[in-house]
Amino acid sequence: MKKISIQSTLLAGLMTLLTSASVQAQEVGKVISSTPIIQQVAVPRQVCNTQQVVTGGQKSGAGAAMGAIAGGVIGNQMGQGTGNALATMAGLFGGAILGDKIEGPGTPEVKNVQNCSQQMFYENRTMAYNVVYEFAGKQYTVQMPQDPGPTVRLQITPMVPAANTSYGNVPPAGSAPRY
Repeated sequence: MKKISIQSTLLAGLMTLLTSASVQAQEVGKVISSTPIIQQVAVPRQVCNTQQVVTGGQKSGAGAAMGAIAGGVIGNQMGQGTGNALATMAGLFGGAILGDKIEGPGTPEVKNVQNCSQQMFYENRTMAYNVVYEFAGKQYTVQMPQDPGPTVRLQITPMVPAANTSYGNVPPAGSAPRY
């Protein structure tokens, strides 16, 4: 009697375990088409260009210095007494101005200047795939993050069919593709 009781308890426990656990099956659907969903995305990029800029070079100052010396010597020889100092000063200033003009403009310098700016470029990127697959003689459509290839794995959970149930284009419950 104990033996029958233990077997009955084990059998009841096994039945409870089987009915409470959901039964699932791995199935494969045949991919009929996989169409990429493409979207334009704005991508910022830094764009730089280099331009040559010509600037007036700096003078050496040698012309003004030489002119001041020569003007000072000439002015010093012209005047006498207090006029001598005034003539020397006038010679210094006049010689410096004249020497600067004789030296002319400085040598022009060419510099490369880099200018950068942020610009938007648009790229086409694949965001997902619209996949049409066939399973059990019916076609279903689903959106997937990657191209599944020639087949799509399905996780099927058997269900008791209800009366007057029409699935149309909707896959049976539990038959969604696995990624």
